[in-house]
Amino acid sequence: MIITQQKDINEIYEMIKDYKKILIAGCDGCCQPPRSINEATVLGQLLELKFKTKGKNLTWRSITVLRQCDDKIAASTIRPFLDDHETILSLACGLGVVMLNKVADKILTYPAQNSQFGGAQNNGENSFIQYCETCGNCMLGMTGGVCPIAGCAKHLSNGPCGGTVNGLCEVGGYKNPCAWIEIYKRLKRFNRLDMFTLYRPARDYRPATSPAYIVINKPYTNEEKITEENK
Repeated sequence: MIITQQKDINEIYEMIKDYKKILIAGCDGCCQPPRSINEATVLGQLLELKFKTKGKNLTWRSITVLRQCDDKIAASTIRPFLDDHETILSLACGLGVVMLNKVADKILTYPAQNSQFGGAQNNGENSFIQYCETCGNCMLGMTGGVCPIAGCAKHLSNGPCGGTVNGLCEVGGYKNPCAWIEIYKRLKRFNRLDMFTLYRPARDYRPATSPAYIVINKPYTNEEKITEENK
């Protein structure tokens, strides 16, 4: 899931202070903590109060979108509300903000969230931890499911640095576990230390170069399928 954090109310106000009618769009997708209709409504109430402290009036409506990053779902959901609003305030991650700007290109969509990282909730606690940087060259098959890119502050690919003490990373004051110590323990548990000792060449960062673009292969037509099978 994508972990997000709501922007400061003053920052949001500065972005939308010149509008009088805004549509606040929550997202039912993968953002954590949830940013759906309830959060959109609360944000609308807070912004209305903020506007009043500035001697202004704000008319707003809160909705939610199943997935703002899906162009068809986003367009069909927000289209009925566009004529009645001057701008959109999105509670999705950055993907949702980009998509709403594309499908509703006659008005601007502003972000109410800061997208932090890809991660998961930490053992049921009210905290989240980063597990993936979507780097475009996944190593998890060689590291026992522990990512050295997201887990290592130095993004090392061939074992721990000299700053590890008692299994903890020097970056951040020895509070976080060293990813490579965790990888070692994980592989040792399954008797796969042969993978730990493999040399990994310098990382190719081209798959993660922005902007990334993937072309999905189109399905065969019947004629193409027959031709392929007869080869």
